[in-house]
Amino acid sequence: MAEGLRERKKRRTRQYISDVATGLFLERGFDAVTVAEVADAADVSVNTVYNYFPAKEDLFLDRSAGVVDRMSRWVRGRAVGESAARAVLRELREEVESVSPRVGLMDGYSRFMRVLHDAPTLRSRMWRLSQEVLENIEETLREEVGADPLDPRPTLVAGQINWVHQTVMGEIGRRMMAGGRPDEVSREMLDVLDDIEDLLSDKVLNYAVRGA
Repeated sequence: MAEGLRERKKRRTRQYISDVATGLFLERGFDAVTVAEVADAADVSVNTVYNYFPAKEDLFLDRSAGVVDRMSRWVRGRAVGESAARAVLRELREEVESVSPRVGLMDGYSRFMRVLHDAPTLRSRMWRLSQEVLENIEETLREEVGADPLDPRPTLVAGQINWVHQTVMGEIGRRMMAGGRPDEVSREMLDVLDDIEDLLSDKVLNYAVRGA
């Protein structure tokens, strides 16, 4: 269904507020900026900001919703003969090789990471998001293989797949904060992904292979 005028206006307003807030956070730090200052800079009321963003942290992590189910989408979209872990590794390699900003390979990402590292409430929110990601991928694995509720394997494999994702994202962030260029970090991370795959057991690499 086509997006209506009202929905389009709301989406643009939300994006504008988020962009203004992000600019302020990058310039001054997360804790130094108030919601009232964001509202003033965006020329909207404080209530309007809260209508779109229930918490201040949502202003900075406004795209997190797409991250929570990203690995689950990759697993559900795996090819015939491809396992869950290999699907995630393949998708990550494609993102890294294409120097995708979706995995942090872009100029300015180090500023984003510094704001995140300097704000305890943002770090806490990121930890909660990581737990949501883990729970989401476990639920997806259970659905995909039709696992018994007491079967521990989906939990164990989900933990390994989540480790893969967290390690890649963490290493990209660390290398970008150390002054790495996106194309340079991309080449380095392809080697890291090879090392990660070597460390995974055959049981993990061959779990939830999609049948014909």
